[in-house]
Amino acid sequence: MIKPLFIALQLLTRLPVPNTGTVTDRQVGQSLLYYPVVGLIIGGLLALVAWLTEGSPDAVRAVLLLIIWTLITGALHLDGLADSADAWVGGYGDKEKTLAIMKDPYVGPAGVTIILLVLIAKYAALEALLSQANYIALVLVPVLARVMMPLLLLTTDYVRKNGMGSALAAHHPKCASQWIIFSCALLSVIVAGNSGLWLLATLAIVFLYLRWIMIKRIQGTTGDTLGAMVELSEAAGLIALALVIQS
Repeated sequence: MIKPLFIALQLLTRLPVPNTGTVTDRQVGQSLLYYPVVGLIIGGLLALVAWLTEGSPDAVRAVLLLIIWTLITGALHLDGLADSADAWVGGYGDKEKTLAIMKDPYVGPAGVTIILLVLIAKYAALEALLSQANYIALVLVPVLARVMMPLLLLTTDYVRKNGMGSALAAHHPKCASQWIIFSCALLSVIVAGNSGLWLLATLAIVFLYLRWIMIKRIQGTTGDTLGAMVELSEAAGLIALALVIQS
């Protein structure tokens, strides 16, 4: 079962991993089970950097973490967020036009704007969390944001017929995935207590709203909207936890 983990790391990060060789669609589907593990690795690296830079100005540390976070993921989810924003603005409520715009490699004004807003939100929240040495938030948020992807595929149709996303949806180990999603939610409460509950409530609202607008516009999800879900979940989760520690 180590190959699906490597597949997940290759897809979601730019971290060096061993060559996986020939990959089957079933193994691609199984890789969904390891998305929270990838989030844990990302969060662990961020927490390590935060710990190593203690004593430096929080604003500088926040920028450094944001740069490292983006480099680790290769801006993969930011790309999906930008494509989704452009498609929602330019699609004029039409499913086929929306899907066509998502495939366009160029980024429009809506895409640039949403990326800037999300990065600003993350920076502000990171600075607040670092001021309180709240490193557990740096771990929980990447984990739970990546839980949102298998959760969305469990509850929402994948609307494109080709590509890795279709293999993920078709070969998703649904029963095992449900247990992993539940376990991650439970562990977040055990680890973070009331803050964990606040985080879960925030992410539930984000998930339900984004899923609703996806179904309303394109009757399902795509790889780009999965990426948008991750980025918006991370931003909302960081803000929620930053507000909790300041209250």
